[in-house]
Amino acid sequence: MAEPVGILVLHGPNLNALGTREPGIYGTTTLDEIDAMLRALGKEAGVEVQCFQSNHEGALIDRVQEAPTWADGILVNPGGFTHTSVALRDALIAADLPVVEVHLSNIHAREDFRHHSYVSGIALGVVCGFGPTSYRVAFEALADHLRA
Repeated sequence: MAEPVGILVLHGPNLNALGTREPGIYGTTTLDEIDAMLRALGKEAGVEVQCFQSNHEGALIDRVQEAPTWADGILVNPGGFTHTSVALRDALIAADLPVVEVHLSNIHAREDFRHHSYVSGIALGVVCGFGPTSYRVAFEALADHLRA
């Protein structure tokens, strides 16, 4: 029997406010609903899923640094840290795990400062602009990659 695959799902700052935060941009789905969807997808696929959200850069980095002890890949929505955090990027590189970046909104269709991501250049791929469906597509792509 194959070893189970593990995926760490990281959610950056302000994503805990999903459902009420700017619903015209981010929709009305809550973070708990997204996490439940990802755990259900993981259960169906035989993938261990651990979800973590923090508004604190160091807490996210700590989770990334712990990930290689159990996870095979990382699905990350860095939130505002997408555009600012070299430290998070460095931690993702050091973890030496495949990374998929995900965003609910299309960051390329928004303000100019959101067009640059410190994570995209080290990620297998980026899925953005499809609301909660972005998470499903990104999860399935990462799980497929890990099984290959």
